[in-house]
Amino acid sequence: MISIEQLTVEFGARPLFDAVSFLINPKDRIALVGRNGAGKTTLLRLLAGLQQPSSGRIVRPKELTTGYLPQHLPVTDTRSVEEEAATAFEEILAIRQLTDELTHQIAFRTDYESDGYQSLIEELNYQNERLQLFNGVGMQAEIERTLLGLGFRRTDFTRPTAEFSGGWRMRIELAKILLRSPEILLLDEPTNHLDIESIGWLETFLSSYHGAVVLVSHDRAFIDAVTTRTIELSLGKLYDYKVSYSDYLKLRRERREQQIRAYENQQKMIAETEDFIERFRYKATKAVQVQSRIKQLNKLERLEVDMEDTSALHLRFPPAPHSGVLPVDVEQLSKAYGEHLVLDNISIKIRRGEKVAFVGRNGEGKSTLVKCIMGEIPYNAGFLKLGHLVKTGYFAQNQAALLDENKTVFETVDEVAVGDVRAKIRDILGAFMFGGEASEKPVRVLSGGERSRLAMIRLLLEPANLLILDEPTNHLDMPSKDVLKEALKNFNGTVILVSHDREFLDGLASKVYEFSSGKVREYLGDIHAFLQAKKLASLQDIERNTAVNGTGGQNSDSGISENRLRYEAQKEHAKVVRRQEKLIAAAEADINGFEQELARLEAQFAAGETSEEIQKIYNRTKSALERRLYEWELLGEELMKLNL
Repeated sequence: MISIEQLTVEFGARPLFDAVSFLINPKDRIALVGRNGAGKTTLLRLLAGLQQPSSGRIVRPKELTTGYLPQHLPVTDTRSVEEEAATAFEEILAIRQLTDELTHQIAFRTDYESDGYQSLIEELNYQNERLQLFNGVGMQAEIERTLLGLGFRRTDFTRPTAEFSGGWRMRIELAKILLRSPEILLLDEPTNHLDIESIGWLETFLSSYHGAVVLVSHDRAFIDAVTTRTIELSLGKLYDYKVSYSDYLKLRRERREQQIRAYENQQKMIAETEDFIERFRYKATKAVQVQSRIKQLNKLERLEVDMEDTSALHLRFPPAPHSGVLPVDVEQLSKAYGEHLVLDNISIKIRRGEKVAFVGRNGEGKSTLVKCIMGEIPYNAGFLKLGHLVKTGYFAQNQAALLDENKTVFETVDEVAVGDVRAKIRDILGAFMFGGEASEKPVRVLSGGERSRLAMIRLLLEPANLLILDEPTNHLDMPSKDVLKEALKNFNGTVILVSHDREFLDGLASKVYEFSSGKVREYLGDIHAFLQAKKLASLQDIERNTAVNGTGGQNSDSGISENRLRYEAQKEHAKVVRRQEKLIAAAEADINGFEQELARLEAQFAAGETSEEIQKIYNRTKSALERRLYEWELLGEELMKLNL
């Protein structure tokens, strides 16, 4: 169906893709995987025809229909939810308008035997056949089915799209794409803004979809449920596995073990060859052999070990300036969009230094309250006051989408940097893995995770004592989430977190506010205390219980029993996770030791202390470091699977 031939995309000295080729078949279910910045989003844009490669080509049938859901998209706010979804049927609507016009013309004609009248009749029959072909008769039913499946209520259908959060508007866009029923779906992180029921519905929909599906997602369970083929992007190369994601992980381990063995053998051969050249470079009797070895090295295609990016993201928020005792004081606040009451007479007091979590179903008012606190939208009644000397730092759900795509990474940071910070921009960018040429990348070529990191840098440049982060982890991979979490733990100011990610909130939030049915309920303690109090196994159960019971209230006795069993299973699972974390910590300690030893040996080389024995020790240490890094990566993957 689509043939990708010798595709190359270059940004700077190193190509993002280097002459990759593969084929997408009509019924394929493909997961694109790879670290942030590997080129997953770029490949989707190329397939969608929104970007051109540096060389190579993408061959597709002219009549092929494509549906592309990007991570970030502009939205229009001039229609209702139902009207916006109906734009997916623009062709059907145009046919309907034409049939109405033809019917109107025929009704007023009396020249029944004329050629013109017969032409109108034939045209009307043709357009009616087209309407049947496009299933125009069932259009309304399809719109309702899709919107309900993605979590909308029937009462939402007539509401303006402007009343919905960015996540819900993303669902509207997803609904439009699904309703168009294209021959190939290209979905970039489609589950980022979905709750558990909607993810389940989408899994079922995509599993039985009539066309091809290519998707990018950090949700492993979702990928496993939908896809049967996995394409990995790494170091400019493409690795195609005709298996599900779980099976791909096993095959990738085997491939990397082979890569490491081949790499180590080549490194050994290179070291021996270079040693021979150095020892006999100035001996006339060995001149021919030396030149032969030099040519051999020059012709050698150097192998690379296909490892995940092990560079570290260093993140530390500036010390929080002093603020009043009560940074956020909300009393009897209400907020409605038209007749839809989102927040009903709520009261919240957040004290200096507290780290609190806002949790609950999408659309229950979490982001709405955040926008009220930030002064972005007015509230209808009540009282809201920020404390004395409060300076806010705000990361919105769509923060990454607000970046200017025409600026480079450096320019994006430079425009907000002031004072002494300007001299340290390069260092700051390097700490966020934007060092060297990466700082000159245009924002438009960055992945979702890279954009989130860049938006986070801007947040860091001005000291704040109240951080408000609305879904900050949506586009971050697991290592970046861990780094952000640690930085927030060490932050000495006040933090408000809006998140569905239980692992991210675990050990971070000391108080939980649950948003449900227009009300807010406070739970003292961490996220586990909240879950235990609610007798839930995960934050997603909030959505499940609300859907089943009609409220956020208690379950039946059997439900309580099941949740108690689930809680015991959770405790056992936590033990396994802690053991895995200890293994990872031990691996990191070994890696640190190897790196220190290499640094010591390199210092000896720099001082002119070279010998065959020192070189052997250096090579052995380097190989040991590579092996331990690989083991550390596998341990990390196992931990990620445990946390799913």
